[in-house]
Amino acid sequence: MAPTVSSESPAPDGPQRVGFLGPFGTFTEQALRTQRDLAGGELLECRTVPDVLDAVAAGDVDCGVVPMENSIEGVVNFTQDALAFDYDLLIQREIVLDIELCLVGPAGLAIEDVKAVLSIPVATAQCHRFLREVVGDAEVRAANSTAEAARLVATDGEWGTAAIAPRVAADRYGLGVLAADIADHAGNQTRFVVVARRGIPAPTGHDRTGMVVYQRADEPGSLISILQEFAARRINLSNLLSRPTKDGGLGDYCFVIYAEAHIDDELMADTLRALHAKQGAVKFLGSYPAAGEHAGSAREHADARWRQADDWVAALRRTVTH
Repeated sequence: MAPTVSSESPAPDGPQRVGFLGPFGTFTEQALRTQRDLAGGELLECRTVPDVLDAVAAGDVDCGVVPMENSIEGVVNFTQDALAFDYDLLIQREIVLDIELCLVGPAGLAIEDVKAVLSIPVATAQCHRFLREVVGDAEVRAANSTAEAARLVATDGEWGTAAIAPRVAADRYGLGVLAADIADHAGNQTRFVVVARRGIPAPTGHDRTGMVVYQRADEPGSLISILQEFAARRINLSNLLSRPTKDGGLGDYCFVIYAEAHIDDELMADTLRALHAKQGAVKFLGSYPAAGEHAGSAREHADARWRQADDWVAALRRTVTH
């Protein structure tokens, strides 16, 4: 069934059930609490991103919130790949959250006594310089989330074990902040997405459309043939990445594309038609409100020119003699 654009929430009447990457105290929880409608729902903590997506796909929750991209480390590949290859879910909106990562540990632990550091790999990568220069001899261990790392340190950790986690997680699990704001670069932000089984939010004028495009053939110019569909219609791309198709062997890649437009816009719809007709396959990931300030003047001018051109062609076709 073709997706339909709707201004209504995909959730049933009453409070939504919202799955999120837990436990409580994660940045994901912080992000969803910035959304009044989500924060007022029944919140279900999940251990991993696939657990969140499984709950959405099974209908156990109405929507799920997962991390998608970080301003330092880039795309969260395990989330992006899951949405691209493993689930048929639609992105409903995005949430951008300022991130402060802290080194946290039990009361009385000094930085020089830290022997092991727990956190999610994305977070430890964001703090690589701090880990190398300040606690260089400490063993880095993976956890399912930053908040889980804090919880493990508080409940099961041996003395000398610390975590990279949000300040709110330290407060929640009774830990102290050994060092604050330890990311290697300033302006650390993470983009989260809300996903559901169905429904496309109505256009707002400041929207984003995600898709996965499979090449018809791996040959010179194949990427250009995809990009020119957007360029010809003056549609800006906010993100473009290549990902292995998982089942085609080395060198077999598809392209994940996020465009600054909505499928309800005729230019975006026309682009998707062209890609669907000319390329190997296209998977639609959703059209949804974009976070941040509106920057669509080029698109607005393109829309106007396209409508003028469409009116011109329509006028010519009306003169055809049958």
